[in-house]
This record gives sequence, structure tokens and C-alpha cells, in this order.
Amino acid sequence: MPDRPEITGTLLQKPQYVGTRILRTEDPRFLTGRARYTDDVRLPGMLEAAFLRSPHAHARIASIDVSAAQALPGVHGVFTGRDLAAVLAPFVSTVAGRGGVRPLTQHAIPFDKARHVGDPVAVVVADSRYLAEDACDAIAVEWEALPAVVDPEAALAPGAPLVHDDVPDNNFAHIEFASGDVERRFAEADRVFSKRFHHGRLSPAPLETRAVVADFDRSTGAVTIWTSSQTPHLVRSLLVPVLGIPESRIRVIADAVGGGFGLKCQVFKEEAVIPALSKLVGRPVKWIEDRREHLAASVHAKEVISYLDIACTREGRFLAFRARYVGVNGAYQAHPWTALVDPMTTAAALPNLYDVRDVAYQIDCPYTNRCMTGAYRGVGRTPGTTARESLIDDIARELAIDPVELRLRNCIGDAPSVSATGARYDGGTYRACIEKARAACDYDGFRARQAAARAAGRHLGIGFSPYVEPTAWGSDMAKVQGYVASEIFDAAQVTVEPDGSVSVSAGLHNHGQGLETTLAQVAADTLGVRIEDVRVSMGDTAVAPYGFGTHSSRAAVIGGGTVMRAGTEVRRKMARIVGHLLEVSPEDVEFRDGAAQVRGVPGKRMTIAEIAAVAYFGGARRPPDMEPALTSTRSFDPHEVWPNGCVVAAVEVDVETGGVRIEKLWSVEDCGVLINPMIVEGQTAGALAQAVGGALLEELAYDENGQLLAGTLVDYLYPSSTEVPPMEFLHVETPSPVTEGGMKGMGEGGLSVTGAAIVNAVADALAPFGITITRTPLSPTTILALLREARERRAAPTAA
Repeated sequence: MPDRPEITGTLLQKPQYVGTRILRTEDPRFLTGRARYTDDVRLPGMLEAAFLRSPHAHARIASIDVSAAQALPGVHGVFTGRDLAAVLAPFVSTVAGRGGVRPLTQHAIPFDKARHVGDPVAVVVADSRYLAEDACDAIAVEWEALPAVVDPEAALAPGAPLVHDDVPDNNFAHIEFASGDVERRFAEADRVFSKRFHHGRLSPAPLETRAVVADFDRSTGAVTIWTSSQTPHLVRSLLVPVLGIPESRIRVIADAVGGGFGLKCQVFKEEAVIPALSKLVGRPVKWIEDRREHLAASVHAKEVISYLDIACTREGRFLAFRARYVGVNGAYQAHPWTALVDPMTTAAALPNLYDVRDVAYQIDCPYTNRCMTGAYRGVGRTPGTTARESLIDDIARELAIDPVELRLRNCIGDAPSVSATGARYDGGTYRACIEKARAACDYDGFRARQAAARAAGRHLGIGFSPYVEPTAWGSDMAKVQGYVASEIFDAAQVTVEPDGSVSVSAGLHNHGQGLETTLAQVAADTLGVRIEDVRVSMGDTAVAPYGFGTHSSRAAVIGGGTVMRAGTEVRRKMARIVGHLLEVSPEDVEFRDGAAQVRGVPGKRMTIAEIAAVAYFGGARRPPDMEPALTSTRSFDPHEVWPNGCVVAAVEVDVETGGVRIEKLWSVEDCGVLINPMIVEGQTAGALAQAVGGALLEELAYDENGQLLAGTLVDYLYPSSTEVPPMEFLHVETPSPVTEGGMKGMGEGGLSVTGAAIVNAVADALAPFGITITRTPLSPTTILALLREARERRAAPTAA
């Protein structure tokens, strides 16, 4: 069991490094080309794999003839789903302990039918990727086309085509929740406002696609797997039942990872297929996903259809929230989080920072003939926040209440509290962040500028989106988000080496968050050593202590907590050695700049190297009964940790072209004690930029036959430097009372809520036209259609 003591709230005393803008220590490795990505792995005799993928959205596999492919020179094996079913057990995906969920058994490669464009039906192993692709072209598949179900609400209707024959209503899960007397509140309310909001379908789209290399050693029965993953230990554990190999004989290495954004915290079927192929052919095998595969067959995210009702008084006091969420899944389940990762966390965050005690929701999660959905940075909060906050702006316009004032009127207090959905907020600065954001953007000045612009025929708008968000996913946070049977923790080992340098090994993964820097800052302050003397390693299950990886804004809180706990034990041991040798109380020993100093006695000091020499080689000089070495391994499973903040967007809409220009974004965030403000702001900037894409540009569209219309980056549009606006970052620091060091998680809030701020800003700009926004992305085509519909509505009475 992980360490679960009562709330500690330990703060570092007189920190030297925590709170400072230290340059990232890992950057030179990347900037000089010394980082090793999965595609850089080169092994003797290594072969390469390519998958044959379905061109159909839904089709039965009548037959597969691989003989021509198998006969090609340089081809070492061609394997279908039936071939692999003999050596790979299926994945079984569910949410353990959660009622209303149907487990799905899914084979690594299907052999009955293809269920979406890009579904693999065979895999080739050859001397090169080029030969493997040629062999894929030589495979003859006889298809029997089936009707495709693409519309998620149609998928739930009686008589719809079945994606899985054993799921008679296409619904992976139906979940209901209610707290308080919701129906009475709605019946007694002065006003009830309703909205249907359809959030667009997005791809995390990291620069590095998925990648796997496997080397099975027949002499030992062990396998080493290199994979581009955020969660190497989780990959190892979840592959055990599929590969049938003991966990002690599976080594997973995730070296440099070129972006994850949540996508790579799933365990993919290809991560089982490639090791199986290595075992079958007796050689190392590599597979590097291409961009078309990535967009069609990895993970999609954030498409949720929200039906929201808000009951309120005529003065704008919220009385109750009611919602139905349709999580638009694809054909399979992302393992292990499943497609519920968006709608279930959306629902858990329904009340958010609003003082509403009566809340009810329903969730449905239908299968469709599309790519499966799973985790992407800010899971659930993006679609849920956009739907809720856009409805709140609609209410403000209808009641003629300023939208900022309406939010402040309904905001919870700063003290720790429990939400209607059971979230245990650890306290924050909810009103203060909204007010700080209002001041930062010169709200009153913007309103004056907006009025002048409207008089001149220009359309400016401003939108707010405040939030409180779940971070630091441990067992408690997983449960409140719906993963009721989860136990999630991490461990770290801190060692002072014989020369006085420090090694930190953690079960997390660093793929852009600056963790090697921030954990070194925490370790240096905990031990009183120079940061230059700290080395942080992670990403290899053979050497790192067990952990659940880096996702869900958990690394700084949980990783920092484990390092503080382990480092504190090592420091206490060093203090005992110093006290013993210098004949002082260990409590009077202070550590700083790589040396131990007796408080108030400048002449009495020892360097960390001198202390380490005694610990390792001092023999009788050590205190009695003290074991040699200076090392400790500790784990941490925190209570719920909830940072808060507010994002503001100012935009101008060109009503002739439908184009949206974002003037500026402001982000105010209270994420507790800041370890490194520069890294915090870098994470925030990236999240805001991703949100711009999701709100305005990116969409994984399908036609009515289930054909993907955004299969390349020509059609799936990233935001570029011309779309990403100026940003301003403001901080509030309220130490969490439930974490070591007072830290709270961060890194996702910008993506979770900025889309809502942009949507509200566009709606504000177009308010004179009477437009209501009900979906994203807000492409020029979409905005022009909204304007055209508004003009037609206005013209209709005259035409009649």
C-alpha cells in the first residue's frame, strides 16, 4: 500500500530553488540532438512492421489471402487477427466497480469485421518498412460492406446497426446520478434555461506519433519494449495478461517522448502486437506510426453532446443543474480509461465553482463506426466547461446581468468544501481569480472600446471562463471522477551517492513538463544541496520505482511529494551523522549549498561529500545501529487537489469573412506553491494554444458513411503562430493543506477552459445579431452560417 498518512501540508523551509525561474536542465540534451526517441532505437537484426488497415467504416471480413504477400522477398511474416489470437489474449476494458458499464472484450487485431476506417486487419514483418508496406498492398481481403452508424444519437435508437453484435443497444455505459431535490428546484424556479452543445472531435496530435520497438529473448523468455508512452509501468502491468509473460520479465523503456497530451497514457493494442511479433519471428521488431494512421486509428477525444438545464431565480441565483451527456465514442475502448474518460469527468465537474447543491446528470456512451475516444489533456473539462459556461453567458444576456457579475454572484467561498457531486475542494481563491482576471483585461475599458467599435461597424467580444479543476490524480481523485475501484500512487527513490551527489529516480515520465528540473529543485531544497549536483532519471521500469506515470496534472504534486518524503528521511539520517560527529543535536543541523551547518556555530560544518563518505565507508564513525548508505524510497497517494483560476479571451469577428482574430488571452491561476514559475507559464502557454485550435480550427470530421475527412494535416488544422495570440499570465499562490510542499497540479486548465472563453467572446461579439453558439469549432464557415441564419430570422416577419 502507498503512504496515506493524514494531511501533512509540509512546506519547505527557506527554499533556495523552489519558486525560482531556473532554466530547464534537460533542454541541452534535446537541443543538441542527444535525446533518444523510440525511432532512434537500432538493434542487430531488427525488422519493421506495417499494418494493413480497413478502408471501410464497417465491413465483415469474408476472407484474407496473405499468400502473395508472404512470398515477397524480405518478408518474414504476415499475420492476421486469427493468427495473433493464438498468442495474445484479448484486452478487457471496463471501469471496475462502476455500475451501468458493459465490459468490452477486444482482440489486438479483429478477425470478424472492421469497425472503423483504419481498423487493422493484418500486420506484416519485413526487412524494411517499405517492403512491409508493399506486402500490405499484396494482401487480398474480401469485404462484405455493412451499414455504418456515425451519428451517436442515432446509434442509441432502436434498430440501429450494431457496432458489436453482443452490445444490442450500442451503449457502453448508462450512468445516472442525483444529489438534492433537483426536480423540485426546477419546478419552483423563476426561470429555466436549456442548451444543447456539441463539442467537436479532436486529436491530441503530438509531433511524435506512436512508436514501439520490441525485442523478445527466447533464451530467458523476457521481452524489452521501447514505447513512446507517458506511463511505462502501466504499460508493463497491463500487458501481462495479454502477452502471458510475467511482469518480472517485461521491461518497458520510454526514453524521449515527442509529446503525449494524454494520448500516450493509454495502452494500445500495437504495444502488445509488436512484442508478440518479435516472439514469433525471433528478431527485434519496430513499428513507427505514420500521420494518417495516427489521425484515423489512435485516439480521438472531447466530442461530447451536452444537454444542460439551469434553474435560477429572476435575480440570477443558480438553484439547480441538470444534464445529459452523450460521450461520442468510436468502435472500441481506449485501455484502461475507456471512452468514459470524457463524459464521466465532464459530469463530475458539472457544478464546478458554483454554489449549487441540487445536481443531476445522466451519461450515455454509444459506440459508432469511428476511431475510439480516450484521454486528451484536460479530459472531460473542455466539453463540459464550454457547454456550461456558454449557457451561463446566455443566461446573463437574457437576464441583462453582467456575465462576470453573474458568476461572482454564484461563486463558492474560499474555504475547503464538498461539491454536490462529492468533490472535496481543498480551498482556493475562486472569487479573487475572477476579479484579478477582470482587472487584468481592463474589463470596463474593453466595454467602452467595444461600444465604440460597434458604432464603427466592428465586432469585438470578451469572454470569461472561471474554473476549479481536478489534478494530482491519486486514488481519491480517481474515485470522485468515477473510477471508483482505482488505487493510484507513485514512488520515488532519493539517494545521496558516496561522492555527495544526489540521484533521484521516479516512476513518472518527463515528456515536456520540465520534470527533471522541478524534481531537482524540490530535491535540492529538501536535502540542502546544489541543484547542479542532482540527477533525475525516469522512464525505465527496470530501474525506476513503480509509478502511474505523468498525466492528469499529477507529476509535480505526487512526484514532488515522494521526493520530499524520501529526501526528508535521507536528510534526517545525514543530520544524525553530523550530530554524532560534531557532538550536537541533529535538530540543530541545517543543510544548504551542499553543506551541513550547526545553527549558530559557523565553525562547525561538514560538506555533503564528507557526510556521505562516513555513511558509506565510515564504519565505527557512524552512529550506533545506523545502516550504511544514504537512500530512501517513499510513495505518495494524495487526497483530492483542486487548483482554480480564470481565463479571459478578447476577440474581433469579421462578419464578412467569418474570421475570428483573438486579440489576447489572460490566464489567472492559483496552483498553490509554484515550483518554477517559468515552467508553469510555459505549460500554460501550450495549453492555451491547444485550446485555440480546438475552439476555432481542429475537427476530426466524418461523412455519413464513416469516411474520415481529416486524414492528413492538410485537413486537420493545427493553430500556427499567426493564430496564437499574445498571452498574459497572472499567479495567485494559496498553498494546499493536503499536499507536501503546498503544491497543486497545473498544466491542463488552459486547455480545459480557454475554448469556453473564446466561444463566449465570439458570442459576445455577435450579440447584436441574436446569435447563440451551440457547437465547436467556430470555423469561418460555421460563423457565416450562424450570421446567415440570424439574418433570415430577422427577415422572416417582413417576408410574411
